[in-house]
Amino acid sequence: MEYVELARAESERGELVLRERRPEGGTPALELRANGAFVMDTLEVSTERALATAALALVDPPRAVVVAGLGLGFTMHEVLADSRVETCAVVEIEEALVGWMRDGTVPHGPALLADERVRIVVADIAVALAEAQPATYDLVLMDVDNGPGYLVHEGNARLYEEPLLRAAHRTLRPDGALAIWSAAESPELADALAAVFGNAEALPLEVRLQGRDEHYWVYVARVGQENAAR
Repeated sequence: MEYVELARAESERGELVLRERRPEGGTPALELRANGAFVMDTLEVSTERALATAALALVDPPRAVVVAGLGLGFTMHEVLADSRVETCAVVEIEEALVGWMRDGTVPHGPALLADERVRIVVADIAVALAEAQPATYDLVLMDVDNGPGYLVHEGNARLYEEPLLRAAHRTLRPDGALAIWSAAESPELADALAAVFGNAEALPLEVRLQGRDEHYWVYVARVGQENAAR
């Protein structure tokens, strides 16, 4: 296996690296790593797409969507594939990653960001939600870290706790929804969502990642569904 580094950046959160993985006789893939931990690649993107698909199915119409976490753009791509979406705000804290998407370091980035429905916001999602007007969005999709059980940045634990979830709830319109990606099952997250929304649902995702079977989760909660299943 050969790895070729394409870009590297340092911020107050640590190191961000974009590299290309070149397996002998296999398909090359871009790989994003934060502080040495694998975040995502361009070979297995089903969970990013499943996060968007699960959320989009909850709301009709999902006119205004927030994607928290740009990553390599696949959650955003799936959101934009839905013709009902009129605006998609993508909140990303790492300015360098936004730059790599814009300048073609991530080859598919410029085409995705050229969609006129996209608005990129370089900010902490907690700040962005706190500053948003009430009842602004139909969907909020959280794909910022690996979930509460496998944090890349310990400071992101707050993203899965009640104060942040209440801020998300406040920004949602009636019948809006919040969807959160997690690398592991988290009853604590389900409890926090239920405390804020009155409901929570855990959707299991099975994927094949770099030759391994992995089991991920999407947690969803809906406004106005206080008696829905948990």
